[in-house]
Amino acid sequence: MTNNPKHLTDAARLHRANILKSLEHRLQVARSKGQSGLIRQLEAEKSYFDR
Repeated sequence: MTNNPKHLTDAARLHRANILKSLEHRLQVARSKGQSGLIRQLEAEKSYFDR
């Protein structure tokens, strides 16, 4: 694998998707436990990555 722009773009896209997937899972857990402070924090973090 070389470090050409397409590979870097694909890796960045995959990394972002993994972060969003993890955030969504953490949000589901926080919601099920009623952790409102954590929910707000995770939603703010998710909105940053949803841009």
